[in-house]
Amino acid sequence: MIYWAAIVLAIAGGLSPVHALTQEELVAKIQAAGYSQVSEIKSTAEGTTAKAVKEGKPVTLVVDSSGQIKEQKTEEGASR
Repeated sequence: MIYWAAIVLAIAGGLSPVHALTQEELVAKIQAAGYSQVSEIKSTAEGTTAKAVKEGKPVTLVVDSSGQIKEQKTEEGASR
């Protein structure tokens, strides 16, 4: 029984929310998703945001509380 409890705790530990990640772990997660030049990491109401580059193009990312990485839509041309 104790053995199963240890396994459950180990699995649950792997599902920790993104805000529990260190900055180094977050950068590694973003890089593993194919992004480079990760910078300007900030905590926001949406989650954690960061600037990065993918396929030569600069992007803004949002990493939500479940750890999903999403590219934030930019409003280019909105000020024109």
